[in-house]
Amino acid sequence: MLYVSVSDGETIDRALKKYKRKYEKTGVLKQLRRRKQFTKPSIERRADVLRAVYKEEKYGNHLQ
Repeated sequence: MLYVSVSDGETIDRALKKYKRKYEKTGVLKQLRRRKQFTKPSIERRADVLRAVYKEEKYGNHLQ
């Protein structure tokens, strides 16, 4: 549960902005999206390897 302290003169818009910022920092939405669909560990590793190969080809040794 998130708690947001609101001072007396603070508007509801400002308090809502504080709440949204705090909610983003917790990473709840990212975690929910990641857990929504299960991917096997072997598929994740394969994707990591392909991503690394792509980066190496694109940004790798430019001096040669």
